[in-house]
Amino acid sequence: MTSPTQSSQPTPSPSSGSSAFPPALAEASARALRILRIALGLAGVVTLLVGALILIWPGRTAVVGTAILAVYLIVVGLLYLAAAIFSQHRGAWARIGHLVLAALFVAGGISAFSNLQATTAVLAVFLAVLIGVLWIVEGIVSLATVSRSENRVWTVVFAVISVLAGISLVTSPLWSAVLLWWLVGISLVVIGALQVARAITFGRPA
Repeated sequence: MTSPTQSSQPTPSPSSGSSAFPPALAEASARALRILRIALGLAGVVTLLVGALILIWPGRTAVVGTAILAVYLIVVGLLYLAAAIFSQHRGAWARIGHLVLAALFVAGGISAFSNLQATTAVLAVFLAVLIGVLWIVEGIVSLATVSRSENRVWTVVFAVISVLAGISLVTSPLWSAVLLWWLVGISLVVIGALQVARAITFGRPA
């Protein structure tokens, strides 16, 4: 038989435990959320600005990109040179190979710096022709495999467009490179704007 004192004691509820986070954990979570939003916002702003600069000054930004590539080549060449000099455990042929790579990378970087505009034009033409050839090959492969496609009409349409676009790039690579550079700028502006909007709304209730 239960005594009155025992029956008068309140029964603990399963939900009586605190469901809220501890203050320290809640503050750390809020701080991490702020840092993530700032990082997303800065990345979006930088992406948007780069895209805008490409659209406003396509030629100058292409030259700047070539200069960055030239710096990269020189830095990589110096790293190969350091590896050849200070890696005592490597064999003679490995060190010679590193020296050759160092000479090639540094020479390529210096050559690019010697005439940035000409190097930019050569790179633009090379990339346009390369992309054009890849699109032509992709279109031919699509046509070759059209019999095994579930939607033959769209496969043929894609293949024809891919081949025609590839031929356009190969026959007029410089103008095509300019158009592709503009498309890159537009894409960066759109991606940057979306990233900024995501940073503003990130972590907020829907």
